[in-house]
Amino acid sequence: MKSPAPLRIIFAGTPEFSTHALHALWLSPHSVCAVYTQPDRPAGRGRKLTASPIKQLAVKYAIPVRQPIGLKHTDAIEELRAWQADLMVVVAYGLILPRPVLNIPYLGCINIHASLLPRWRGAAPIQRAILAGDSATGITIMQMDAGLDTGKIISQHACPVLPTDTAHDLHDRLAGLSTKALMDALDDLQNGSALFTPQDETQACYAAKIEKREAELDWHQDAVTLARKVRAFNPWPVAQTRLSSGQTLRIWSAHALAGSDDPAAMPNSLPGKVIGTSAAGIDVATGGGILRLTQLQLPGGRPLAVSDFVNAHTLDNQTFQLGATA
Repeated sequence: MKSPAPLRIIFAGTPEFSTHALHALWLSPHSVCAVYTQPDRPAGRGRKLTASPIKQLAVKYAIPVRQPIGLKHTDAIEELRAWQADLMVVVAYGLILPRPVLNIPYLGCINIHASLLPRWRGAAPIQRAILAGDSATGITIMQMDAGLDTGKIISQHACPVLPTDTAHDLHDRLAGLSTKALMDALDDLQNGSALFTPQDETQACYAAKIEKREAELDWHQDAVTLARKVRAFNPWPVAQTRLSSGQTLRIWSAHALAGSDDPAAMPNSLPGKVIGTSAAGIDVATGGGILRLTQLQLPGGRPLAVSDFVNAHTLDNQTFQLGATA
């Protein structure tokens, strides 16, 4: 039996997460005729215009790159149509695809989304899964429509959310999983066996974009919730608190001590009070249980394991400012 002809694909993506899928397509029999990505943005201390990770990879592979500020204008739509693509693959592109664009490829546009839709539609599914204490997440390949992550599901691949996972850990694991999910979906689309399953709207929830203010820890919250925040905000925006001096202390790693979800574990101290310091960790009273800090960073310094931090700094008798619940 003759194999289906390779697909001609437009790829749209911007951040590092997207590069795994583009690399997999470049290695595949399919042809990536063009890459669409966000315009170059100022980055770093010098605010130098910097290409997105996807643009850098596309240039390396000699794939034509387009960086429109939007896709609603006739010129942008006609240019996209001129590529004569069979399919458009979208991964964290950052621009809305209007209906005329969705209808251009004969196979439509598919999206790789880092959650098990309809759970965690929106911009920050990885962080929101950790914050909510989800035990599993995954990759969804979805046929795009005019809504926000509301299209029909082509396939899903699940993975566990480990109790120690940071957003960085989960990001990398899901990015790797996305390549297998994409290749399997392309096979199904090519041979006509793809199923298109409507999402259950009653199970939908929204993964709002992460705001910097959310990283300010509120010590009235319980230790388990605060530990999730520390993991969800690593590597950005990084959980933080303030010393009584007003100095910011960034917290890269922490965990709730065993039994912190037990009401009997409530320390007899005000939330935010440092109640113990050792090479194993800095123990802080919370609204429920004890949070042990294990990697910290002061302004102008680098992140330090707590064993190194306590050799140079003391937080004994310190009470952290409470912050605001995000």
